[in-house]
This record gives sequence, structure tokens and C-alpha cells, in this order.
Amino acid sequence: MRAVLLVEDSPVQQEMISSILKKNGWNVVVVGNGVEALESIKQSSPDLVVLDIVMPKMNGYEVCRRIKSDPKTENVPVVMCSSKGEEFDRYWGIKQGADAYIAKPFEDIELIGTIQQLLRQ
Repeated sequence: MRAVLLVEDSPVQQEMISSILKKNGWNVVVVGNGVEALESIKQSSPDLVVLDIVMPKMNGYEVCRRIKSDPKTENVPVVMCSSKGEEFDRYWGIKQGADAYIAKPFEDIELIGTIQQLLRQ
């Protein structure tokens, strides 16, 4: 079973996104901030990370940069999933190394399709 790390500080969003992922057969680990995300990645080696941007302690851009600059985790796909939906936010997310960027609110199929595509590569 594929493991997805969900990094999201909102309990409502955690529950919603986690349930979408679980319904599609993925094992989901949920953490609430960027510092916990980096610790979790070292411990559990997820197949993919779904990453919010606006979070306490460390924002998603910084987390993504650190994931992609570490030789041990640079190949882990990162999907940024944020309410920051402006073109600049998308551009900046991809510039930090994100493999995909999804703006909230999103349709389930958009998230699932993006993850499936990244896991196939």
C-alpha cells in the first residue's frame, strides 16, 4: 500500500483530505506543521507528500525546498495543496520544487488524478 504524508494545519482540511486519500486505498500519515513533516519524512519515507503552504512553525515553501534539497528525499513527489490560488503562488510553489500545485477548494478527482500520475512516474 502506498503511503502519503499529509501536511495540513487545519483539522477540518486534515479530515477531508485524509478521507479522500484513504477512500482511494492509500495509507495516510497526518502531521500539522512543517517541522513535524520533516521529522515524519525521515522516519517513514512516504511515497508522496501533500503539502499545505500556510502553516505554523515552517511554511510549505520552506518544507518543499528542504525535501527537494536532501538527496534522501529529493525524489519524493510533492503536491502543494493550498488556498493560495494566485498564479504567482503556483509559480513560486513549482519554483521551490513542487511536482504539482492544487488550489483549494478542489474536486476530489483533481487531487486523486494528480497523485496517481505522480506515483506512476
